[in-house]
Amino acid sequence: MTSSITVHLQPLDPGLPFPVKSRPGDAAVDLPARHHGEILPGERALVPTGFAIAVPEGACALVLPRSGLALHHGVSVVNGPGLIDSGYRGEIKVILVNHGNDTFVYERGQRIAQLLVLPVPNLVLVASTELPAAPDDRGQQGFGSSG
Repeated sequence: MTSSITVHLQPLDPGLPFPVKSRPGDAAVDLPARHHGEILPGERALVPTGFAIAVPEGACALVLPRSGLALHHGVSVVNGPGLIDSGYRGEIKVILVNHGNDTFVYERGQRIAQLLVLPVPNLVLVASTELPAAPDDRGQQGFGSSG
């Protein structure tokens, strides 16, 4: 795929590394913690990243958990994915939660989340008195209906 979306990131803290993809085929970039901190088991914290963002109109950014933090520490993004709309121009902040048994200590510059930018199609909602038929026999079945 050759399409691209230009997103402006403003460094708010010159000592932090600028987010880049780790590998050419990666979908997202890692976001760092702006400060040192800790999160006790069962608690959550709002962690600034040191970067303000300008997502262009027609796109959105999603803040996603890092799988390594989840696996090794039980740490995730509370509202994962966190949604950043195109009108927001502030610092990216991540709401982390510690589901683990130990206090999670994070360091300044440590990668705490991922940022994924996606195009957003124009949404047209239609009020309907009856829904069109499903393309298969699923109908209203959900929540484990596929086995």
